[in-house]
Amino acid sequence: MQRLFGLTLVGMCTLAMASEAGAVTLQGRIRDFCAPSTDTCTQLSDFEGAVPGLVTGMVDSTLTNGVPTAGPNIAAGASSAENLARWYADSPGYNLGQNFSLELTETSPGVFSYSSSSFFPIDGELYGNQGRSHNYHFTLQLGGELSFDDPTSGPDYNFAFTGDDDLWVFVDGMLAMDLGGVHGAVSDSFSEETLKALGLAAGQTYSLDIFFAERHTSASNFNITTSLLIGPPPPQVPEPGTIALLALGLAGIGIARRSSA
Repeated sequence: MQRLFGLTLVGMCTLAMASEAGAVTLQGRIRDFCAPSTDTCTQLSDFEGAVPGLVTGMVDSTLTNGVPTAGPNIAAGASSAENLARWYADSPGYNLGQNFSLELTETSPGVFSYSSSSFFPIDGELYGNQGRSHNYHFTLQLGGELSFDDPTSGPDYNFAFTGDDDLWVFVDGMLAMDLGGVHGAVSDSFSEETLKALGLAAGQTYSLDIFFAERHTSASNFNITTSLLIGPPPPQVPEPGTIALLALGLAGIGIARRSSA
């Protein structure tokens, strides 16, 4: 068990390597949405539609199959639960997607940040800017891992976000930050005390899932600062059945070679 910056790292070599390099990289997928409708795609009214301001309760308090689903206040911030289901899924005719990574750099010991007041990462890509100065209509899904220490009874480490529009952060599949709606830049944060209230424990490793949406042509701010230890998602491990098939295949190659000899 190794301690980095007062936070507990449990058997996570990938996190240690990322921290030593002064950066961590979150990985996910970005999806471009059509606005306005053209011959090649269909506009969802959620994008370049109403401006309800900050809306909490748009999504459920837990993820379903790894993505947010409609909460009790969905109608205040989005057109429908059906359309929300398209935000973070590849939906032919409504969006185009590509893999995406975001690097947070160590701005001071133990503090990692990404900051942009002009967050337009797919300008000229996918559906393109559609006649505007930027490609304004997209969603972003990022994944990684998070762990924390708990040296005192009060908050010691935090995760802070400032931006627009919708932003939801889930830890271990549970909602830790709720900034839904089309709005100007707003700020929120949570600490290890927030995570303890969700039933999480120090010294353990949990999934971190971030869901963002840029839905209106005015500005796009995206700013994360965290002293909680975060890192990239774990490497994909082959299913046991796949490993068994691979082993059988290698054994077969060996037998064939001996037979031919």
